[in-house]
Amino acid sequence: MIWHSLAEFFAMGGYALYVWSSFGMAVLLLVLEPCLLRRRYTAAALRLEHEWMAQHSSEEMK
Repeated sequence: MIWHSLAEFFAMGGYALYVWSSFGMAVLLLVLEPCLLRRRYTAAALRLEHEWMAQHSSEEMK
């Protein structure tokens, strides 16, 4: 497609709402996914650390 102005480019031939909302959602998910994965990793690491500490503290009491 050839656009004669920047406004035509952003209008996307009448499909601007669909095109730009899809683009925005894709960018949002690409940014959000690493943040959520980091949170899950941190939570799992803390859980494992607490389990390890509980196990070793109970062994020391024996």
